[in-house]
Amino acid sequence: VQLQASGGGLVQVGGSLRLSCSVSGFMSSRTTMGWYRQAPGKQRVFVAYITAAEMTKTDYEDSVKGRFTISRDAVLNTVYLQMDSLKPEDTGVYFCYALPGGEMHWGQGTQVTVSS
Repeated sequence: VQLQASGGGLVQVGGSLRLSCSVSGFMSSRTTMGWYRQAPGKQRVFVAYITAAEMTKTDYEDSVKGRFTISRDAVLNTVYLQMDSLKPEDTGVYFCYALPGGEMHWGQGTQVTVSS
């Protein structure tokens, strides 16, 4: 099981980024996947998740609702996090995760920096 996160970068307030989490060793459409964020000196916090494709459900942390969208491309075996209207408080390292067989797996993280 491997998760590879990418797409982070430096963006100005109000800008957009799309994070990608490509996976191998399991089918992304058959398990819950999502994203956490870790700001400097703070704990990792939940951002968004998407459930398995049989009955897809998404949920978001309150501060990102209406601005972030999580989605999945089953053919590419990749989960995305579209981040719009970015704010300085969105800054942090974003980690994707997956729960194949109920076991938590993490990607390596990608840095997002929102400058004001």
